[in-house]
Amino acid sequence: MPDLWVAIEGGSIVAMMALASGWLEQLYVDPVAQGQGVGGALVEVAKDEQPAGLELWCFEANERARRFYEWHNFALVERTDGSRNEERTPDVRYQWTP
Repeated sequence: MPDLWVAIEGGSIVAMMALASGWLEQLYVDPVAQGQGVGGALVEVAKDEQPAGLELWCFEANERARRFYEWHNFALVERTDGSRNEERTPDVRYQWTP
């Protein structure tokens, strides 16, 4: 079961992250909080918690998320046609290695 982190601002949850062994399973930042460093701070927590490295999946069409992960030094290591995910949508796997 993944560990869960949340970021709270003004009494409201503005971001969440689910982290499992070697995997950043989920990262969501409320659109009103995007661009304020909340997601980057959670990625740094993930890197501290998983110092040997991290992997994650992202939909290929989610260009904003892909730029975000690449900015945070994740490298694209795999592309798929989406046949293995629930949404049947092309996706990409990223990897961060310290």
